[in-house]
Amino acid sequence: MTTTTNSTHQALRPAKRLIGWYLALSTATLVAVVLLRHDASVVDDAVWTRTVIVAASAMLTYLFAARAARGSRGAFRRLRIVTAVMTVAIAVITVLPGVFPVWLRVEQFVCGLLLLAVLIVVNGRDVRALFRNS
Repeated sequence: MTTTTNSTHQALRPAKRLIGWYLALSTATLVAVVLLRHDASVVDDAVWTRTVIVAASAMLTYLFAARAARGSRGAFRRLRIVTAVMTVAIAVITVLPGVFPVWLRVEQFVCGLLLLAVLIVVNGRDVRALFRNS
């Protein structure tokens, strides 16, 4: 079942904006990786893998947010799970020394902050109540 679309749309608007920034940053980073692919000191296999995973998860996260804003309880549940998992994964990436170049760790830190803000929004009492009462 779905909740009132107008209420969920309003409640999830901040999350969708934050996820839009996360998607834009992830996409821009992937484009940079493609452009810098011939510089092994900047882009290696780990960077390729990480940026593709993050860009794909950002797209899925945005789709989940859009569906949740239309009232989908399943999409809202997936949104909460994916943002929590990606926030933890990004936190690990940013603190592991030497695994990724500094520039990617900084980008991931910014992505992590955006997702942390999304987590705060989607786990807020009022937003959760919209989906619990449907």
